[in-house]
Amino acid sequence: MTLAHALRLLALRLRGRPADIRLLVRADDMGAALGINEACVRACREGIVRSVEVIVPGPWFLDAVQRLQAHPEIDVGVHLCLTSEWERVKWGPLTAAPSLVHQDGSFYPWPRQRADFPPGTGLFDANPEPEEVEGELRAQIELLKRHLPRVSHVSAHMGAAVATRAGRAITRKLCREYGLRFESKGLETVRGWNGGWKTGEQKETDLAAAIATLDLGTHLIVEHPGLDTEDVRALGHGGNQDVAADRAGVTHALTSPKVRQAIEDRGVKLISHLDLPARRRFP
Repeated sequence: MTLAHALRLLALRLRGRPADIRLLVRADDMGAALGINEACVRACREGIVRSVEVIVPGPWFLDAVQRLQAHPEIDVGVHLCLTSEWERVKWGPLTAAPSLVHQDGSFYPWPRQRADFPPGTGLFDANPEPEEVEGELRAQIELLKRHLPRVSHVSAHMGAAVATRAGRAITRKLCREYGLRFESKGLETVRGWNGGWKTGEQKETDLAAAIATLDLGTHLIVEHPGLDTEDVRALGHGGNQDVAADRAGVTHALTSPKVRQAIEDRGVKLISHLDLPARRRFP
């Protein structure tokens, strides 16, 4: 052990932080597509994912529930959802919430208006009613907990639920009320392995290399597994039309024997939200 390594180990222990290498790998968007549901469970069963996030208003929500009921070892979070970004697949609120819906009756595509999208497609530019935001997020939590009582945490799809001061206050309130952790903020994100367009093999090689360099502490990967199936190929918007191929590459990397070997060689402990401190700082 080098002197630098020993000093870092001592500093972590003095701050009450884990003196080992821990990695939380989170898979988002279950409920959005059948191929996403299958890939997320596969990434847990055959790969390095330990927490999954469910979009409760998503069109494949009940399929996600059935898969997760069959695998009680998988940590589950509510992916609080106030937006519906894809052009050919839409979903909307569970509740009667007219201030949360776009002119077609679904959620707005984006938290804020984007220059490359038509006018009137940003949720918070339309001034949604806080009471309707709270009612919708509460309904999503309660519906998922009804099917999967083991739900441990919440996260925010596209960051929308916590994009405003009012939203952060609502999310904090609901987490306390339902005894849920907030998503994995404040961890060291593993970067550099999935930027830009890469094949599955490139993602695999770069992820294994990134894991080999992890230092002591708790690290985070938030990713979006999927399969190159017809329903996932239907997802896309604007210049992002390669969703299925990209997400299939993510699945390839997250289930790769090469990546699992890198985890073992580096002595990385894979964790879920259940292994994080109960009190999480809100954004």
